[in-house]
Order: sequence, then structure tokens, then C-alpha cells
Amino acid sequence: MDTRRKLVCFIKITVFFLFFVTLASCRLFPDGETPDIDSYFITGSKEDREKFIELFNQLEREEQGSEDEFAVTREIAVSYARLKDYDRLIHFLNSRTINNQGDHYNGYYFLMIAFAYIQQDSEPIAAQYFDLIVNNYPDLTINEESIHLVCLRNLINLNKKPERQVWYYKELISRFPDQIDLGTAYFLLGQASEQIGDWNGAIHAYTNYLPFTGTIISGFPDADQYARQQVDFSRSPKDWTMESLPALRAAVQDALDDGSPYTLMRYQAKVNFFARSWEQVENESSRMAVSNIAMFMAGRIRYSSTLEAPTATEAYLRTTGWSSISMQTWYLYFRKIYFPQNPEIHGRWEWAGIYYGEKF
Repeated sequence: MDTRRKLVCFIKITVFFLFFVTLASCRLFPDGETPDIDSYFITGSKEDREKFIELFNQLEREEQGSEDEFAVTREIAVSYARLKDYDRLIHFLNSRTINNQGDHYNGYYFLMIAFAYIQQDSEPIAAQYFDLIVNNYPDLTINEESIHLVCLRNLINLNKKPERQVWYYKELISRFPDQIDLGTAYFLLGQASEQIGDWNGAIHAYTNYLPFTGTIISGFPDADQYARQQVDFSRSPKDWTMESLPALRAAVQDALDDGSPYTLMRYQAKVNFFARSWEQVENESSRMAVSNIAMFMAGRIRYSSTLEAPTATEAYLRTTGWSSISMQTWYLYFRKIYFPQNPEIHGRWEWAGIYYGEKF
């Protein structure tokens, strides 16, 4: 059973349930009078009840599917919302959509129902309605706003499944590029694509994000750096990588023992390499290849007999003897490569940077 059939079935059950609740409530009316089904919808203070009676009488006079009927229907629903009577709002609009399945405005009625469920802290049900609208009902522009756009924005917050997030962001980007923050959308599309293993899709999204560098994305303070690293690394030959940390360490130490800057530079990452002091914040100026490393190798470079490995994915080799007036001690930073889109590269190691000076 598809999503729409499940939701329609749910709506029918809700309508029938509320119908019987209405009959059971008849004893609440004065003088033993038995109201018809519409009496359930007459609620609130005396003024409210008079207003509802007037609106329902007006609704009966309007042509089905007309703009006037829509205006009256919305006013009735809004009146329930003002009273925080969300059960009646849901019952009323569900009844309208069931009895008038061809109504052009049903998508908007379902949108109002979805927001009513949010007010009742029933977000999962609201999400089903938002999804139903986007997939099964034509878009409408009400108060100069697309109901599909409203639904997609809410779905992004309500349904965190990465495969759905990919679809939501693709819809937003393709359909509403002028009404959303494109930078944020592209970056978060890249994140969601990574989570479902669509690495090519992720790189494509990050590539599209790069023109929007500087976008502030909540929860991702290093979004620019991350996207740039992913894109640059994907485009590079990756011929400097080594199959393991011991192999990388041995190659670098051999180059240091030989005093060969040219051999050493073969193992330096050609993209995203940084060189900075421990206290320096990473920025564009710190992310560069050290092309003049030969001028700092005038004497013998010594290195520690052991690596400092704070985690399973990174390690530091302490070295001394560099011909630098201020910083004769360098820590060579080795990093395990995270690049799942290419299994032959993913998990290899690279010399990714230099930290100048002693660690704090």
C-alpha cells in the first residue's frame, strides 16, 4: 500500500471516529434537541458559535471548488486555530477533502491539517501530510508562497533520513533556487549524499557549493574548508599517498636521513597541505605546499624514535634541526585518508601538514 492510500485510509478512520464522537455529544445540547452533523462544528463562546453558524451557512451557498468557497473554508479552519481547537480543525478539513476529492485546494487544506498536528506535537503525522502534498497534489501559491516550498522546508526538519534529505534538497535546488539559501542547500546535499554512499553526488554538490564560500551553515563552522578539501582531493592524482602509516613514516625518515629535500617533497600532499604554528587558526594562507623546503635542510634533520599518535587516524613525527631562525622544531602531521568513493585510496596515509614549534 503506497503512502497516499495509507494516509487516505487513516483520514477515513479519523472522520468516522469523530462522527461517532459527534453523535455521542448530542446530549450536551439544550432542550433535548438532537443536532445534525454540522452541530459538532459549532463551538466556543456565544459570539464564536454565532460566527460559525454564519460561516457554515455561507459555505453552503458557495459554488463548489470556487475561490469564495476556499476563502470561507479557510476562515472556518483559521477560527478553530484561534480557539486552539485543532481536533475540530482536522475533522472539518479532512471531511472536506474526503467529500470533495477533486477540489483544487485540497493540497492547502492538508497543509493546514499538517500544521494542526504540529501544534498537537504529532510531528510524524504532520510529516506524512507534507509528503503527501508534495508527491500527490499540485503546487499552489497562497499568500505569495508555494505550498510545496513550505512542505519541503518542514520535511527537512521532520524527516532526517539521509535518503529523504537528498531528495528534499534536490527538489529545493531544482524548483526554488531563487527562494532558498543555495549555498546551505548544496553543502547539506553533499552531507546527505555522503551518508547514503553517493560519493560522486557529494563531490558534485560540494563543487556547486564552492561559489557560495562564506555561507554561514549552522553546525558546520568549517564548511568552506571541508568542501574545498573534498573537491580538490577528488580532482588530484593522489600519487603521494602511502599504503600504511609505517610505510609513510619509513619513506619520510629515509628522505630525512639522506638529506634530500626533493625526495621528501614527493611524500608531501599536493592538495590541502598546511604549514602553520600550533596556535595559528587554519586559513587560506596556511594551506599551501612548502615548495622551498630545501632552504630549511642545511644541516642534519633529526627525528624522534617514536610517533605521537593521539588517534587511529592521525600521527605526529617530531623533528629538529631545521634551518629556521624562530622554529627549529617541526612536527610532521600524518593523516589517514577518508575518501570512500575510491576504495583504493580510502584508508591510505598522507603527509598532510607541518606544525611549527613545540606542542603546548
